[in-house]
Order: sequence, then structure tokens, then C-alpha cells
Amino acid sequence: MCNEHITIINIQVVKKLLFAFITVLAAVTSHAAKDMWLRASSISPDGTKIVFSYHGNLFVVPSSGGQARQITSNSAYDSYPVWSPDGKQIAFSSDRLGGFDVFLISEQGGTPKRLTTHSANEYVNAFLPDGRILYSSYYMPNADDGAFPGVFSQVYSVDTAGSRPKLFSEYTMESISVNAAGQLLFQDMKGYEDKWRKHHTSPITRDIWLTQADNKERTFRKLTDFKGEDRNPCWAPDGKSFYYLEESTGSMNVFRRNVDGTDVRQITKFDRHPVRYLTVSETGMLCFSYDGALYTMREGEEPKRLDIDVIVDETVEPMIPMTITGGASSVSLPKDEKQVAFGARGEVYVTSPDYETTKRITNTAEAERNVTISPDGKTLVYDSERNGVWGIYKTTLVREDDETFVYGHELKEEPLIVGDEACYMPKFSPDGKYIAYWANRTELRVYSMASKTSRTVLDKRYNFSYTDFDLDFEWSPDSRWLLTSYIGIGGWNNVDVAVVKADGTKVVNLTESGYSDSSAHWAFDGKAVVFASDRAGMRSHGSWGAQDDLYIMFLDGETYDRFRLDKEGRELYDAKKKKLEEDNKKKKDDKADKSDKKEKKDKDNKKEKSDKAKDAEGKAKSDTTEAKKDSADAFKPDFDRCRDRVVRLTWISGSIGDFYLSKDGRKVYYIASYDGSSNLWVRDIDDGSLRVLNKGLGYCALLPSADGKNLYTSGGRIRKVNLDNGSAKDINFRAEFEYKPIKEREYIFDHVVNLINNKFYREDLGGVDWDFYAKSYKRFLPEINNDYDMAEMLSEMLGELNASHTGARVGTTAPRQQTANLGAFFDDEYDGDGLKIKEIIKGGPLDFTGSKIKAGHIIKKIDGQPIEKGKDYFPLLAGKSGKRTLLVLTDDKGKNEYEQEVVPTSSGAVGNLLYKRWVERRREMTEKYSGGRVGYVHVKAMNSESFRDVFSEVLGKNRNKEALVVDIRHNGGGWLHDDLGILLSGKLYQTFEPRGQYIGSDPFNKWLKPSCVMICEDNYSNAHGFPWVYKELKIGKLIGAPVPGTMTAVWWERQIDPTIVFGIPQVGCMDMRGQYMENKQLEPDIKVYNSPEKSLKGEDEQLAAAVKEMLKEADAQKK
Repeated sequence: MCNEHITIINIQVVKKLLFAFITVLAAVTSHAAKDMWLRASSISPDGTKIVFSYHGNLFVVPSSGGQARQITSNSAYDSYPVWSPDGKQIAFSSDRLGGFDVFLISEQGGTPKRLTTHSANEYVNAFLPDGRILYSSYYMPNADDGAFPGVFSQVYSVDTAGSRPKLFSEYTMESISVNAAGQLLFQDMKGYEDKWRKHHTSPITRDIWLTQADNKERTFRKLTDFKGEDRNPCWAPDGKSFYYLEESTGSMNVFRRNVDGTDVRQITKFDRHPVRYLTVSETGMLCFSYDGALYTMREGEEPKRLDIDVIVDETVEPMIPMTITGGASSVSLPKDEKQVAFGARGEVYVTSPDYETTKRITNTAEAERNVTISPDGKTLVYDSERNGVWGIYKTTLVREDDETFVYGHELKEEPLIVGDEACYMPKFSPDGKYIAYWANRTELRVYSMASKTSRTVLDKRYNFSYTDFDLDFEWSPDSRWLLTSYIGIGGWNNVDVAVVKADGTKVVNLTESGYSDSSAHWAFDGKAVVFASDRAGMRSHGSWGAQDDLYIMFLDGETYDRFRLDKEGRELYDAKKKKLEEDNKKKKDDKADKSDKKEKKDKDNKKEKSDKAKDAEGKAKSDTTEAKKDSADAFKPDFDRCRDRVVRLTWISGSIGDFYLSKDGRKVYYIASYDGSSNLWVRDIDDGSLRVLNKGLGYCALLPSADGKNLYTSGGRIRKVNLDNGSAKDINFRAEFEYKPIKEREYIFDHVVNLINNKFYREDLGGVDWDFYAKSYKRFLPEINNDYDMAEMLSEMLGELNASHTGARVGTTAPRQQTANLGAFFDDEYDGDGLKIKEIIKGGPLDFTGSKIKAGHIIKKIDGQPIEKGKDYFPLLAGKSGKRTLLVLTDDKGKNEYEQEVVPTSSGAVGNLLYKRWVERRREMTEKYSGGRVGYVHVKAMNSESFRDVFSEVLGKNRNKEALVVDIRHNGGGWLHDDLGILLSGKLYQTFEPRGQYIGSDPFNKWLKPSCVMICEDNYSNAHGFPWVYKELKIGKLIGAPVPGTMTAVWWERQIDPTIVFGIPQVGCMDMRGQYMENKQLEPDIKVYNSPEKSLKGEDEQLAAAVKEMLKEADAQKK
């Protein structure tokens, strides 16, 4: 194997030829490297050239190596190139217009021609022998197709002139290869899983199939049977055998086999990294990517690593100055409210509440997340992940005459709490003497600013951090206590609120409710606690969706008694208390002389102490502050009776965000969404009134001002809300930000590596040599200049973990006019002007009372623009969603022209209608197959909304069915396994029969008859968990295809660059045999696969088998 060097040449655009020449020579010398991230390679039909993607552009290089020519140059991402049959043109996909479209360019370069216009992403797949281009996208499924909508893309063809795209295959095909005889190889896509995942042997892995390019009588034959990955097929020049990639040897390597399955040969023998992007020329030359480099080889020879010189016409600027005006989080204010500290884009800033003047405090490529400012406004403390670990840092004003950071002239940063363990989320105590923070993510500690030491006040075993920064706490007004979340032992699903003494001597679980209690705030100067709880709201049947209310718990009996009085009672109470206080004051004044005498004596004693003793005493004072606070006049919470002093503050449950109880306790302000918009509400405790104080404020953190008259918001925008009238004033800022793309990507990479080490669900990472792969992939960072390559490289590395719920994603923010949807299937066989309607989707834009539009009618014009034969009509629907649009139509004969105004909708909205249509068709099939005896229900997702739909159908319309088919195929997960298991596991123990009339059964809230659960390869996460529970508890049979073992809980974390997200499966589910369910395949009791041929005709073999089994069990129950 050859390991030859690769040279990178960076050319700066300059005005003088001599300077350019010197620049090129310098670049050649200083950028020589072996490691490049060369991807998406494709060899030309004659085997002489290779096109590949690098830096988001396309290059062509001789297949022997050498100097590469750049043929595209754009700030967007160009990839997925394929050669035309004659080798003169290259089709590729590019997001240069906001989403991926198909483009065509000469192999010599030039201006690319756009061929597709739909707003859905379109990815080039292959050229057909006749010159048409095949690409994958999701527009609309075929009306007859039985595939689950929204998951499986279709294959379309478009000619090089950019005419109207035609449906080539409604069956999903990836990595298509077509031979001269019209035979087509492709890899399948059975459902969702990250495409860069490695080493898994499960039902979701890809297989290679054979079919025909002719769509009329297409048949399908599966050619591979390895339980792991078989992918990327390429016809060999003989047209009878093919090359492909397989992972049976531990790493993805090149194999060859005949179509009939004979003569299987391993061609390459790489290890530790996968072979990717295999292509084969008509001359038998193989080309592929391995470990970031390009290789060529002929069968029987050793792979050759190509020596490539890449000349690029762009450089990555090490720093790009920017101005930030939004995205603020973690807002903090000092007591005087003369400055506002906040975090934005991974940096710490301080701004003026009255002007846009903003001071940048930090300037790093690493993330600073949470900031707190001292009560006196002189010190900032914040967390930052530097050198691979979260630590806490502080910045102070150096000059004594500087009053605020906003206008400060000299700042000093220094580490405050930095070590080998993660420490973050610092918060100053109200007296400014202490900082509380999380260590090791769940251990609550308090740091003394005087002694510079920390103490643990809550052990780490009493909490679990699902996402970083998800655990909160709050200091009491007297700096003696901390409110925090608390799971105790095994209470992750029923979080409580605890109070922790700041000296670490006491922890009290306040709520102990068995429900979820959270987001606690102090009230009445620390004598009460307000918190959110789902104990009275609509129950969640999933991992989310419960409705909360606000409650107040009193730690003081007197405050509780006064709170319960009406206005008259409070006035009488206050008057009586005032008189008592005046009497007590008079008695104290009478003793003033004695007190003065005693104080004088104490002062004389203090003067006699030595200076050394004074210093020792001063330090002791700092370290024993908490003990001195336990003086006779300090408030002592009553924990014994606090649970008897709980009052519900809100009477309409809902999705409640942050909240604040007024200082007098008579008004509660909170964010909630009752009508679809998140508003700031205020409820008057006295008169019970509830009104919107600020409409559309949004979910955000609320920080009360010192006087309690205003609320500051934190959540993108910083605003100051007046609590008298609800008016909100924006606190605008203009923050200088230095974007450092190279260093930022390096930080993101290190962050991902460290987070896997710290939070992956298995501490041993499943035996993966994570350090090796981290080092191996990190060397590519200097060669990556865009988010797509960054995400792909991260996914390749994360794929080594062989885990579900991981990989990296890129979310585009580029503007893109969405292609509207008319909610109809069109006749693909129609070959005239306009669009011939095959079927109108129920509930869609064309289905409304008074509509004249019928199936068979032809849409001739859209808003006056004609739909011409063979021409792309998608541009006519661009931006039309939700807008009144005038259609001109004729009948099926092209006559009787008429107009009809409609309102097109989004593809997402039509997707929901297609789902309902798919379910209804299966409900009708079940009715037909069973003669009305068996019921059918589909579980769309593992969430509360889906459960309520299922509960309604199971015990409603299906109540009198003899058996039930529960279909959870193509369910992406959530958290519903226990609720569904309980619903379906009912055992009849009595009936209700007044005077002999049967009126019901017990239990009345469970299904009591036979049931089965339908499963498939596309079940994911909790859709693996529920059928496992169903089988484990022996409730009934599983019918369908095996399910991959993916039962873990994931955290999808958005990075400092908000367009990049990566997943980390951090909670594994372990069965009673001590085995993780991850990577444990679930087998059905009755295995049935839906064949492509029958599925394309709308048939459902799995459903037919399920109904057959249910009829059998229903008959058996009668005996």
C-alpha cells in the first residue's frame, strides 16, 4: 500500500503578479500535509479522472494523482457528484440557494446549471444510460404506494435541460448503479439510523437489491444477507458481478460477488476505519475514500493512496469580526441594576440597561455559558470549558474609580475554581460572600470568597444531570439556604424540591409528592417557597406533556396564617402586630443604658487583643459566618409542618414557564401557553382574576428587580417588563464578537470527545478505543472549513461507538422559499399541459365545501401562469403556502374551463394528512380482512398526545371488537412503554349488570381481549422499548419484522455554533437479567416482511398476518 504525501496550495487573491507568485510558493511550502478530508469521490467512466469534494467545492484530478482542478467555487456546499455516461459533465447537489438542488457542470468547470427547483432537499444519485439524472427527494408518495408517509424518499429523474422531474421509483433507492442492460443495483433504506453508524448487526442495516430501470413491471431481489452493513453497490465491467462495501470483517471493506450470490471475494483488507464512496469505472478501476484520503486500485493489486495537489482559491480567516444584537442568555444584574451581564454566542458581556453600549468580557473560542455578577457590581463570575474541562473564572474591575464593567477601563480575569472535574453554573449569594455551583455536574458546592475554599452541601448521588446546565438552584435572601432539585435515591422520574443549608449540615426534601416538582423560587423573604408541580394538571402519558400548576409552601406558620386572611383580616392583623412591635421597642429603649454599658465593656476587651489574634479572629469570622447567622433573631424554617401549609396558586393548569410571586404575595406572575401563544399572565390572589399582562412575551427566565416592580427577561432578547401595566422595554445591545472558525471547530471537537467520556450510557464506552479515534479524527480539523464536513467527520467518529441516538447534524438557516402543496396526487401517466388530479387528499387545500374540483380534472394555470407540458411547475408554487391562489382548471377532457380559489399549504401539513390517510387505509383493510371482528389502532409517537388518541380508539370505537391490532411500525420513540403496557394488559375480574343488563366490565380503563403488536425495522428508541415490555410481560404476540435494539435516552446538544447538533445516548435501560437493551435485537413471534412489489400496490402482508392471528385467538377465547 502506498502512503504518499499530499500537498495543499492556498492562493490569496492579490493585485501584483510577483506577490501572488511568492504567496503561492510560500503556501506550497508551509501547507504540505498527508491528512486531508477528501470525500464524495467518483471516478469517471473511462477511469482517467476522479471528482471529489473538498472544502465544500468540487475538484477533478487524474486517477493517477497529481494536481487537482477546482471546478466549483461557491460559499455554499457542493457534493454528491456523479459523472455523465460520456464523462463530459458532472451532476451534483448544492445548497447555494438555501436547500440542496441538483446542478450540472462541465467537467472543465464553468457556471453550473440548476436543474431542480423544489424546496425539498434533492440529492444526486446516478446517471441513467440515456443521460437522465436520478436523484432522491421527498415530494409526494405515489397514491397506490403502501409505504409509511414522510419517512421514505422517492427517486426522481430529470433531464439535463431541467425539464419537469418525473417519478422514477416510489420505492426508496440509495447508491444506485445501472448497467448497460438496464439492471439496477441499489442499497435499501429500512428506516431511521445515522448513516455513519458502524459495527452494528441489526435489522436496520442496509442490504443490496437488484431491480430493473423500467418502472412498468419492476421486480425486486435482495442480493445480500449479512446482518450488518452491505452498501454502495457498483456494477463490475462484466455487468454480471458487482463490487460493494461490507462490514463483516470488522471494518467496511470492498467485496465482489456475482449477482447469483456466488464467488464472494474480499478485495480490500483495511481495519480501524471504513472504506467510503466506492465507484468503479468501465475499465475496472476502483476508486474510494479511506481515512480521509483517496485510493484507486485494480482487483488483484494493492490499493494506491493518491498523491494529490489541491489548489484552492480561498482561505479560512482565523478571525471574522461580527456584531451580536441577540441570542442573550444567563442574564444577571447587581443590586443597583445599573448594568446587565449576559452570555451570547459563547462569550460574556455586560451592557447598559439604557444604551446599547456593551463591554466584551471574554474573547475565547471556547464556550462561556453562565454568568453571575456580584451584588455590588464589581465582580463577574462565569463558567468556561477550557482545556477540556468546565471551570469557573472571575473578572474584576482593576481601577477603583471604575463603577461598572460597561465603562470600565481595565479588567482582570483569573481562574477561581478550576481543576480536573467539571464545575459550572456559579451564582453569587445575595450577601456577595459565597458562590454556589455544580461540581461533577450534580454535586452542589459552596465557595467562600474570603477563605477561597469550597464545601460540598449536597452529594452528587441525589441528582442526575440529563443535559448540562439542566439542574438549577437558588439562594435564599439571607444567604443561608439553597433551593434545588432533588431525586434522592431512584427518583429520577419524580423530581422533588429540596432545601439545603449553605454550611452543608442539613438537607430537607420539601415536597416528597411522587409527582414532578420543579423550578422553585423563594418568596416572603425566604419564609415560603413557590414551585411548579404536575400533581393537579392533565397527566402526561409520555416523557413530556404534563400540565403544571404553581404552589406555595410556607416554612413559617405566622406567614401562612396571614396569607390565608382576606384583605380586612390582614389589615387587622397588621395593626395588631404593629402595636405589639411598638410596645416591644419601648421596652428595648428602656434597657438602652444597660446595653450601652455592656457594649462599651466589650469594645475595651477587643482593644486588648494583639494584632495577630485579630487576624486569626477575622479569618475565623469568614469561615464561621453560617454559625453566627444562627443567632436568636435569625429566621428558622419550620420543616415539620411545611407540607401541611401548601396552597395552590393557579387554577388553570398548563404549560407553565418561569414565575414570580409579588413581594406582598398577592399577585403571581407566570408565563404560560393557554391559547397557543406564550404570554405573561398575572393572577390576583384576592379576587381570583386572571389576565394577560404581556402577550407573546415568550418562554424565558424572569428576574425580579430589587423593588419587585419590574421583571427582566432572559431568553434571546433582554427586556424589562413593568408589572403595573405589562409594558416591555427592550434592553438593546451591540456586542463585539470575534468569530474564530478554526479554533471554534477544534473546541467543538474536544467538547464532543469529552462529553462522550463523561456522559455516554456505558462508562466503558462498550470497549471502544475512544482515545485512538479522537486522535485519529482530530488530525482532519485543519482540513475542514464548513459545518457539513464537520458534522460528517464527527458522525464518522461517533459511529465507532456502535450506538443509536448519536451522530452530528447541520441545521441550515439560509432563507428558502418553500414550495407549497396543493394536497393532491397527480397522474404520472398524463402527458399534456397542466396537472391531472388522480386523488384529492381528504382535508387538503382542494377538499372544502363548495369546491368544484374533482379527481380527473386538470389544473391549467396557477395565479395566471400556465403549466406547460414537460416544464417544471414547482416555481409556480414557491411561497404560496397559506396564500389565496387562483387555479384555472378543466374537466378530464380538457374542456369546461373554470376558476377556483384555493389556499395551498405546507408539505408538513400535507404530511399529517397523508399519515391519517395511511392509518385509515389500514383500518379499512383490518375491517375487510376480519369481517369487522378485529379493531386496529396505530401509535404515531410515544408521547402523551398519541396515548390519548390510542386510549380513545381502543376503548371507544374498538370497545366491542373481539381482538385488537396495535400497530407501532415506523414509530420514532418517546416514552410510553409502561402506559401502553398497562392499557393492553387488562384482566377481567368482574362485570356491572344491574337487573341482568350488562353495562360494563372491570377494569373499565384497560383492554381485556386478545391483542397483538405490529413491529418493523423502523421502530426506534421507545418504539423498541414498548414491544419489549409487551413481550416481556407476556401480554400478547409481536408480529412483523425484527426491531433494532435502540432503547436509550438521548440528549441532542446544540453546539456553540448553533447550526451543529450532536447526540449522546446517556441513559441506558437495563433488563432484570443485567443486560442493556441497546443493541439487543427484538424478535417477533410471527416474522413477516412486506415485499417491495406488494407494498407498491398498497398491500400490507404484515397486517394481514396480524389480523389472521387475532381471528385465531378470538376464536380460541370463545371456546
